Amino acid sequence: MVGYDPNSPLASLTSEEAALAGSAAGMVTRALISPLDVIKTDFRWLQIEQVSSRNPQGKYWGVLQATRCILTEEGLPAFWKGHIPAQLLSVCFGAVQFASFESLTELVHKKTSYNSQTSGVHFVCGGLAACSATVACQPLDTLRTRFAAQGEPKMYRNLIHAVVTMYRTEGPLAFYRGLAPTLVAVYPYAGMQFFFYDVLKKQLKSLDSKSNGSLHSLISGSFAGVISKTLTYPFDLFKKRLQVGGFEKARMQFGQVRTYQGFVDCMVTIARDEGPRGFYKGLSPSLLKAAMSTGFTFFWYEFFINAISSLKGASEQREEDCQRFMKG
Repeated sequence: MVGYDPNSPLASLTSEEAALAGSAAGMVTRALISPLDVIKTDFRWLQIEQVSSRNPQGKYWGVLQATRCILTEEGLPAFWKGHIPAQLLSVCFGAVQFASFESLTELVHKKTSYNSQTSGVHFVCGGLAACSATVACQPLDTLRTRFAAQGEPKMYRNLIHAVVTMYRTEGPLAFYRGLAPTLVAVYPYAGMQFFFYDVLKKQLKSLDSKSNGSLHSLISGSFAGVISKTLTYPFDLFKKRLQVGGFEKARMQFGQVRTYQGFVDCMVTIARDEGPRGFYKGLSPSLLKAAMSTGFTFFWYEFFINAISSLKGASEQREEDCQRFMKG
């Protein structure tokens, strides 16, 4: 169950329990999809040149070729580079997003005439919840991006070194690079994730009510991720390009180096120099990652929320049995 439902046995769960389930879901999902995130990152904003196997201009021109290249040059651990800040980001984002979503849908149900389980409400609350999580976690996202962008030799030795170096050389605002396009993109992206997840899961349940609900969650989340990512992909690309501003040394080995003066300049420059296709560079690995990430996130969130509910119910039952025993 995602979102407040007064008729559900899970309605008694607190925001803290939703945050715990969300953080656990984010942690497990991040560990599983990290290799795809690294490959997608190298395509999307480290490589300005056209991604094409027919006329290779940059370092990478295909998903399999990029995988072999990274494995050969940097080894297997490279697919989890930047994993610590990425995990911190996933845990933080999952906790804030799902706790906010559950609280917002409960607020809508209790303070308005709208049904908290409608897809439209899920779109609005999902977008707002993701914006809250984005503001809270943007510094971690920037750090994760910087670590994933590193080639060899590495500019940052560890997380503390990265924080100190960025603060001294670029100032505190460096941790919020790309925040404007992120917020512009995250609201519709997350809103559509929750919207399509709700729509698709209801459809699957109506078509096959006897099937496992966990499978419905995985399938619905995967399709919701693909649809949402396709519609909002360019804004995510702008965010990543801006986040690596001031990080040109790590970019040298990948080809051309380019800096942007802001959101509008980034958008105009990409359109002028890379063409319309530049807005969707690296889309294929991104869609694969979005399908797995969103599918796993909803799957594990519902798994952990049900586990917490079961443990809570068992604990309450033991207390009731104990009280009856003492009275008897």
